[in-house]
Amino acid sequence: MTEIKAIEILRKKGAAKAESKSERATTAGIVDCYIHAGNRIGVLIEVLSETDFVAKNEEFKQFVHDIALHIAAMSPKYVKRENVPAEELEKEKELLMEQAKTEGKPAEIAEKIVTGRIEKFYSEICLLDQPYVKDQETTVGELLTSKIQKIGENLVISRFTRFEIGA
Repeated sequence: MTEIKAIEILRKKGAAKAESKSERATTAGIVDCYIHAGNRIGVLIEVLSETDFVAKNEEFKQFVHDIALHIAAMSPKYVKRENVPAEELEKEKELLMEQAKTEGKPAEIAEKIVTGRIEKFYSEICLLDQPYVKDQETTVGELLTSKIQKIGENLVISRFTRFEIGA
């Protein structure tokens, strides 16, 4: 078995382990803030954990702070895909379909193009789908999954607010 294959198997097992923890209640956690760019951008974020023990852990606090920094830098609108309003998603699909038709693509190919572009749309506006600002090879969702594995508790990025002067 190659090293890459072994890593892939371990990542799948880890994801399954994190998935099994996702049903557990998160009743503790922290609210953190990050101020950036000469006080022009600010982020408030709430990340939940199962216990206060984890919420007081320095590694957890650093993780939350790093996610707040990511939000300041990448400006996501939603935490996850399920948070995107149906109307906004439909508008985007219609716009992308029109673009594909304008490019002269046949209907069946236009559908595939729209599907691919919707994935890109999600990666731009959904925090968990975005490439992590400190490691572009990893998404924020993958980073969260790895923290769940390492800490051994369910963690949930529940909400955030990003403020920017002039935006």
